[in-house]
Amino acid sequence: MSIPQVVYKAHATGNDFVVYADPTGDYEPTPDEIRFLCDRHFGIGGDGLIRLAHPDDVSDLTAEQVAEAAAGGAEWFMDYRNADGSLAEMCGNGTRATALFAQRQGYAEPAGGAPFRLGTRAGVKTLTSLGEVAGFGRDVFQVDMGAWKRGETDAFGVTIPGTDGSARGTFVDMGNPHVVAVIEDSFATLPPVEQLDLVTKPEVSPALESDQNVEFVRIDDMDETADAGEATMRVNERGCGETLSCGTGLCATGVTLRAKTGIGHWTITVRGGTLRVDVTDDDVTLTGSATLVGRIELL
Repeated sequence: MSIPQVVYKAHATGNDFVVYADPTGDYEPTPDEIRFLCDRHFGIGGDGLIRLAHPDDVSDLTAEQVAEAAAGGAEWFMDYRNADGSLAEMCGNGTRATALFAQRQGYAEPAGGAPFRLGTRAGVKTLTSLGEVAGFGRDVFQVDMGAWKRGETDAFGVTIPGTDGSARGTFVDMGNPHVVAVIEDSFATLPPVEQLDLVTKPEVSPALESDQNVEFVRIDDMDETADAGEATMRVNERGCGETLSCGTGLCATGVTLRAKTGIGHWTITVRGGTLRVDVTDDDVTLTGSATLVGRIELL
C-alpha cells in the first residue's frame, strides 16, 4: 500500500473524510486505494480522502502552483481526492477538517493563535480557529475562501432524471464548478427541497465542459435591514453523490442568493448542520465546525 498504516476519520458538518499526514512525501495514494478507503461497506467510508503533505510532494502540482503555495505562506497542502479516486480542485469543508487535524498533529496553532495557511489546488486558503461558537459547535473555523466568479443568473436548466419538474440554475466558480438552483423561484417546478431525490445525479443544460456540483436551495427568512438571511440547501457532489454538506457549495449558494436578493450574509442549514456564509464583491468566507472522529490502524 502507498498509504500509511494509521489514518484518521474526520468530518465537517457531516461531509466526511479519511485523513492522514504525509510529512515525508512517501504516501501518495492510488485511485484504487482511495476507492477502497472511502467505501462505506468494505472500507472506512468517506466523501473523500485528504492527504496532508508539503506542496512539493504532491505530484500533479506544477512548479507555478508550488511557488504560489510558498508565496502564500502555505507550508502544508490539502491533497484532496473524491471518493471515486479523482482529483478535486477544492473542498471547503475539507479545509476545516484539515486544519483541525493539523492542530492535533502539532502543525497548526490552537484557537486564538496565528491563522493556518493551507495550500489547495484552488490556491492558498487562510483558516482562523475560533474554538467554540454558539450555534455552530466546537472547533469552529472561519475560512477565507477567496475570490468567486458568477455567471448569468438562472442561465442553466436543472432537472433530476426520474423526478417531475425543473428549475433554473446559476453557475458559480469557487475554484470548482457549481450550479445553484433556488427552487421556490416562480419558474421552478421541482418538489420541495426535502423531497428531492439527490441519489440520482442532476442534469444541467447547457452542459458545462467539466462535471459540476449542483445545489438546491430554499430561502427561509430575509432581513434586508440587517443584511442577513437564512436558507436550507442540499447538494449532489461530483465524484460522490449527495453529501450532508459541501463547503464550496455553501459559498456558491451565498453568492447566488446575494445576486438574487442583495443580501450578503447567510446562515445556511444543510443535512449535516448549520454554517455561515459572508459574501462581498471581492471574496467569501465560510464559518463552521470540524470534528475528528477517530484514529484507525489498517490491517
